[in-house]
Amino acid sequence: MVLVEKLSKNFFLYLSKNKVLNKSAKRWGLKLGAAQVVAGVSIVSVMKVVKTLNDKGLVCTVDHLGEFVLNREEAIESTNICVETLETIAATGVICNLSLKLTQLGLDIDRKLCLDNMLQILDVAKKNNNFVRIDMEDYAHYHQTLEILTELRRNYNNVGTVIQAYLHCAQKDLESLSGVPLRLVKGAYKEAPEVAYQKKERIDENYIELIKQHLLTGSYTAIASHDHEIIAKIKRFCIEQQIPKSQFEFQMLYGFRKDMQERIVKEGYTMRVYVPFGKDWYAYFMRRLAERPQNVSFALKGFFSK
Repeated sequence: MVLVEKLSKNFFLYLSKNKVLNKSAKRWGLKLGAAQVVAGVSIVSVMKVVKTLNDKGLVCTVDHLGEFVLNREEAIESTNICVETLETIAATGVICNLSLKLTQLGLDIDRKLCLDNMLQILDVAKKNNNFVRIDMEDYAHYHQTLEILTELRRNYNNVGTVIQAYLHCAQKDLESLSGVPLRLVKGAYKEAPEVAYQKKERIDENYIELIKQHLLTGSYTAIASHDHEIIAKIKRFCIEQQIPKSQFEFQMLYGFRKDMQERIVKEGYTMRVYVPFGKDWYAYFMRRLAERPQNVSFALKGFFSK
């Protein structure tokens, strides 16, 4: 069973990096079950979803999906959509942040272009009293992301990033990010043993330790997990350490464990839903299928129920 899960994960992670399939997927629309986990292709469609989630007591962060941005025009287009999304959030009054990837803004093209695009987005977010989360990508972009975050934090306190528990360097880097609002995750990319833990048990162990470490510094912490056992452990830890509910939040992906999301809200915790949207959904969807074998049957169920 473990071998089957590993093969399944590697297969979908391999597919997620296929640029030909990614390009074709834009023509398919939200088929193959992707509509189960992606909230439409437009800002209008995602705002409707966010409003519905807000009405249930859930707060959100939206992400305009984009991968393989290889020219300046695409990077500028992505930046404009991020700006428009922030303005629409403010205009509609929904409770929602913005998540984005630096490669979407041109990191692989020109570092200065990417930085200038981020400054434009952060200015709009600051004007609207909103927060921007820089999603962490694969290890090839890891150090660049942290360097840019450090540069941005000199003038903006409304920006944070993500630390992935499967990386060997996660604990050391977390120490240097004390006081920075962070989303802590296990990690969803395929990385080499030289830089990342490979065994689930070791990743889970490190994940819990990182959460505790960041919470004990008094830093705002977003715990992104669908694992009910991990969530229960963190709840107990926060009660024991008298850490207020206002210092942390739980996060889950749109389309997954809806009952648990609503139950966490009823318990008085902040529950933020990560809501992706856009035409460039393919790579995101493949990584979700890679994470857990159960997600494949979940997606197929959505596909055949249309």
